[in-house]
Amino acid sequence: MAVEATADEVDTVVRAAHTARAALADRAVRTALLRRAAELLDDAGEAVIEAADAETALGPGRLTGELARTTYQLRAFADLVQEGAFLDVRIDHADPALAPPRPDLRRYKIPLGPVAVYSASNFPLAFSVPGGDTASALAAGCPVVVKAHPDHPATSELCAALLRRAAAEAGLPEGVLHLVHGFQAGIDLVRHPLIAAAGFTGSVRGGRALYDAAAARQHPIPFHGELGSLNPVVITEAAAGERAEQLGAGLAGSMTLGVGQFCVKPGLVLVPAGPAGERLVTALTAAVSNSEAGVLLDHRMRQAFLDGIGSRAGLADVEAPVTPGAGGEHTVSAGFLTVPAAHLTTEGPHDLLLEECFGPVTVVARYTDEAEIAAVLARLPGNLSATLQLGDAESAGTDGTGRGARLLAAVTPLAGRVVVNGWPTGVAVAPAQHHGGPYPATTSTASSVGGTAVERWLRPVAYQDTPPALLPPELREDNPLGLPRRVDGRAPGV
Repeated sequence: MAVEATADEVDTVVRAAHTARAALADRAVRTALLRRAAELLDDAGEAVIEAADAETALGPGRLTGELARTTYQLRAFADLVQEGAFLDVRIDHADPALAPPRPDLRRYKIPLGPVAVYSASNFPLAFSVPGGDTASALAAGCPVVVKAHPDHPATSELCAALLRRAAAEAGLPEGVLHLVHGFQAGIDLVRHPLIAAAGFTGSVRGGRALYDAAAARQHPIPFHGELGSLNPVVITEAAAGERAEQLGAGLAGSMTLGVGQFCVKPGLVLVPAGPAGERLVTALTAAVSNSEAGVLLDHRMRQAFLDGIGSRAGLADVEAPVTPGAGGEHTVSAGFLTVPAAHLTTEGPHDLLLEECFGPVTVVARYTDEAEIAAVLARLPGNLSATLQLGDAESAGTDGTGRGARLLAAVTPLAGRVVVNGWPTGVAVAPAQHHGGPYPATTSTASSVGGTAVERWLRPVAYQDTPPALLPPELREDNPLGLPRRVDGRAPGV
């Protein structure tokens, strides 16, 4: 069992992280750290996967893929740091002919300082100690103090040791990365005056408590929290008519992936009432019935899942073609609930169906027309993803109704990522990715996946009429670091 950190111990590691800031100033050193961390994790892959599986029961197959994603993230951020565009260097030369005259202005982004990272339960690697928040913070030049998740303390310790070894081999002090355990340590961490920002993935209740603590400080700090998401799906009648069986199987695979413990699991699916919709539900029933029971991450989550199913299934007009519930002493079985969409268009007891239920379950809401779709969507909170399944003509814009464009416009305000004719589970690590969304999906507009995640841990600063000898190398006229930059409004090469 991990030893919980005391307030004094939290203070010690945060101060060590604060002292280590200068050591991360060199981009070449940060690049070496990130690449070496990826190499060490790959080399220790068998031990890392064994430790994570023992604590989470996610299985070697899933964890092998997650480790590959984790090391890919580290290498991707190393490439980003080496290239340097994330610094967003902008230079506007003085122009006395303008009215009013413009001074010489030079702007770039600098690291905020020590960052607190709160590990996720459902991703012991990719959203935990060596995960995206840690990788992007180190890429920005911010030392990191990670609060380990209690569901995988040994995995956290192993990964932290590998990252500290990478830091030592890159010539960095141990203070660039620390690990603490314990509920109170997490609170002490976000309240510490030297912590400059925080990243969190977890529950709405836990994340909101930390967010409020970050905002209540004498000097409030950015808190990038990923809290919860329903991830609605809209399936048009045309789509169901063209590929009902394929959609039913695809939905089953998405909602049961990882025992329904992915943050972008589709939790509400709007399906047309009528023959095409019934074919889809029949296909979904067959696919979900053939899925195996699985283990949730801990008994607390399992009980919350069972309680959530019970309270939802007891609502009027809610049916369960495949009843989700206890699959065994430690497992749960997948299933889904159905309800007329009309029950979700106005406030009432069925609002419970518009809240995330963590685990292998989704709610299929049968709608009668497009007005019901719009009424349900209008009542949804913010989400990480929203998905449209359109017919061929709707996708091409040749159906004569404009339905595809209308639905796209309707779901765009709800989510940070809009998926068309696909499924939301599986978040690619790519420069154009955005993994975030309106509250309560997240507490900020920043992404937690992809290259732009580095922006969480940076702030811009502009120098006006600063003597050339005093300018940081990134902003000097001769560009000694060879950085991409925009000069007098023109992009590089323009």
